[in-house]
Amino acid sequence: MPDPGLYKLFVYGSLRSGFHSPAYEYISRYFSFCSEAKVKGKLFDMGDYPAAVPTEEEAYIIGELYQVKNENEFSWAIAQLDDYEGVHVEPGEPQLYCREITSVICPSGTEPAWIYWFRGDVSGKPFIASGDVLQYAQQKK
Repeated sequence: MPDPGLYKLFVYGSLRSGFHSPAYEYISRYFSFCSEAKVKGKLFDMGDYPAAVPTEEEAYIIGELYQVKNENEFSWAIAQLDDYEGVHVEPGEPQLYCREITSVICPSGTEPAWIYWFRGDVSGKPFIASGDVLQYAQQKK
């Protein structure tokens, strides 16, 4: 259940504006861009998608902060993103992502927002040192 009063979302992968993915088209319908932002965490290349994991180290994930356009639609809109991110899985399937509240560092200061953290194993996967999956994808091409 979403935390009442918390209507912001931090995105770092296909939901970012620079990817121009169908997922971004969806998010731009229900959420407004607030600012470029970052969170404390590490980013890994899982092949078809990035994986963000929280850390206490001085490592940051680059992304964007969004605010829901209509607070009355937040529960529905975030539920659609939960489905996209695989938060709710069938019995016996691994849950690869979970949605949690994290501290987001913005130009105007730090504020809480939802993020999708990876829950799977990142052992042996390439670490994205820049923390910016968009920049990383462009360098790989």
